[in-house]
Amino acid sequence: MRIILAPMEGLMDYYLRTVIKHFGGCDLIISEFVRVVDALLPESVFLKTVPELTRTSSLPTSPPVRVQLLGSDPNALADNALRALSLGSSGIDLNFGCPSKTVNNHKGGAVLLNEPDKIYRIIDTVKAALPQGTCLSAKMRLGYDDTSRAIENALAMEAGGTEEITVHARTKVEGYQPPAHWDWIARINEATHVNIIANGDIFSVSDYDKCIEISGCQDVMIGRGLVYQPDLAILIKDRSKPHLEWQQLADQIHSFFSAMQGNVPERYICGRLKQWLKFLATRHEQAKKLFETLRPINDISQMRTILKENAFN
Repeated sequence: MRIILAPMEGLMDYYLRTVIKHFGGCDLIISEFVRVVDALLPESVFLKTVPELTRTSSLPTSPPVRVQLLGSDPNALADNALRALSLGSSGIDLNFGCPSKTVNNHKGGAVLLNEPDKIYRIIDTVKAALPQGTCLSAKMRLGYDDTSRAIENALAMEAGGTEEITVHARTKVEGYQPPAHWDWIARINEATHVNIIANGDIFSVSDYDKCIEISGCQDVMIGRGLVYQPDLAILIKDRSKPHLEWQQLADQIHSFFSAMQGNVPERYICGRLKQWLKFLATRHEQAKKLFETLRPINDISQMRTILKENAFN
């Protein structure tokens, strides 16, 4: 069994991925998507989104990172897949699940689930360009408006040459509304011969157990669950491990904030920290208090002072 860290645009960036890697349990990381239009992107675009490609982790057991590409031009995707590999990506993942209106209006992400033939052409073209032995994976939702093409899309991906398909068990229209339809993952799992990875609404160890039972999958991808609870992956793997204590989490909140300074524009740093704290506040009372204290603050120096005074209490 594997636990894969999900890509989440604007949330699961390098700095939050680093925190989650610290607590362990993830076997693979899929990056935020790199948007491809119709040209080969410069290396700097990849390195901005996926700094891990050139940074040696201080953790010897750090999981590999796989670059996710989003777009609809088969040849441009193939060219950029090769560039990602040249920079050190562990395989290539293709995005057919992003629900963003802007992305969908530009013929990317979940809107492609209305065109299984195009999905096949994209995957077939990218697969043909990749060196032998390179893992090509894809992420999909159950459909755009409904689930009528869910199995057809998965079969198109399989026919094109994907080795793994992550199924986010909701349609684009459903967004992130509960529940995730794990029974649909089971149907796709039964209809295909590639490895299916279950995704959606895994927020606890018991959620994981239920998802595995219903979907029949061996592997899962977790996104928001690891944002709420950064040690969830290791808790799933080691049922005897104690839950995360606030002191351990407070250390990582401080590291997260510090790591962004000098690397992320200051106008974004305060917002990013508050964004994560708002998620953590659903599980940790101390995080809720810290979020309420920091909510009106948009000055990085003032926030730094408050963190030093409050984060470890």
